[in-house]
Amino acid sequence: MRILVVEDDRRLAELLRRGLVAEGFAVEVAHDGHTGLHLAAEDAHDVIVLDVMLPGLNGYRVCARLREAGVWTPVLMLTAKDGEYDEAEGLDTGADDYVTKPFSYVALVARLRALVRRGRPARPALIRIGDLQIDPATRCCRRGTTDLQLTAREFAVLEYLARRDGEVVAKAEILAHVWDEAFQGDVNIVEVHVSSLRRKIDAPFGRHSIQTVRGVGYRLAADAPGR
Repeated sequence: MRILVVEDDRRLAELLRRGLVAEGFAVEVAHDGHTGLHLAAEDAHDVIVLDVMLPGLNGYRVCARLREAGVWTPVLMLTAKDGEYDEAEGLDTGADDYVTKPFSYVALVARLRALVRRGRPARPALIRIGDLQIDPATRCCRRGTTDLQLTAREFAVLEYLARRDGEVVAKAEILAHVWDEAFQGDVNIVEVHVSSLRRKIDAPFGRHSIQTVRGVGYRLAADAPGR
């Protein structure tokens, strides 16, 4: 199994290299973000150990760029930063696991083996429907090169439809997932938000990506034939 270690602390990187080689891994090492990104994108690895605080390009950005480029090699984030928001940022950019320094070497190796066993299914951090791009981590949305200003609830409706790309989603299902099952308001609230989304993501661009399937619900596609 091939492992890429991207760590700017040369002493730690060498200790990891020696230990992993002793475990039977083939190990490649990089000491900065740009080199790590190049090696990760150009060479085939089974898993990547990626430090967050890197010179040139930090680990969050390296991971995000790999995912944007369609590289789905499992990534284990390694960092001295401790906190739930740091962990959330790492996972939101597409990382598969997160370990805080100081760490147990035995546990680290076990996590790496677990990641290798899982393989590399495509798990895009960004959702793309045609030229519509949705970023759940930053709650940003754009059509082509145009940034779209959506309310939190509009974004939630769009994200839910996008994650069901091409499927017909019932209004009741949207209501249950975006609001909650205890919602006591008007069920037509879903239609109100869909109409608002169409005015923002479709109408200005001559698109019809949100299609109404009468009596059932809505479907989001790259450019649906009608409403």
